[in-house]
Amino acid sequence: MKTQDIFERLRKGETIPANDPQSFRMFEVSFETKKLLIRMNNSSDPAEIRELLSQITGKSIEESTTIFTPFSINYGRNTKIGKNVFINSGCTFLDLGGITIEDDVLIAPKVNLLSEGHPISSDNRHSLAPGAIHIKKNVWIGANATILPGVTIGENAIIAAGAVVNKDILDNVIAGGVPAKIIKPI
Repeated sequence: MKTQDIFERLRKGETIPANDPQSFRMFEVSFETKKLLIRMNNSSDPAEIRELLSQITGKSIEESTTIFTPFSINYGRNTKIGKNVFINSGCTFLDLGGITIEDDVLIAPKVNLLSEGHPISSDNRHSLAPGAIHIKKNVWIGANATILPGVTIGENAIIAAGAVVNKDILDNVIAGGVPAKIIKPI
């Protein structure tokens, strides 16, 4: 029986033990991604930045999308970015669990999209627990907000600056706080 690829297992939400025989592959790919990030973060040409991010993600980044550097991503292949997306400077994406950003999304400076974490139990805390993040159309995420594994942000929602989002957010609401709660409908 063939062993399933570690990246397929992560996309399916499988927790990966620290001693997994394929764990080394996550580090190898991450260091390859960092080589492209160094080039990307030293460019001031929007087209070159999009092209390098396209290489990192393995998917074409639309000309209508703008990324301000510096930007950090640990893998890249599990990130999908739609049209007319704006990602401001200082953002960090951990995408082993998967990140989908639909069209017309605004992401403010220093936003963290973290699709991976660790189990609570101290016995296996060094394992990697993935959870896909889905940012739906026309969302605005405020500065320094953090979106945690497994969260979906509903269409047209606003996430207030500094929020920590650990649960799904409905369409057409403003959410904020730590942990984020719905503040009011839009």
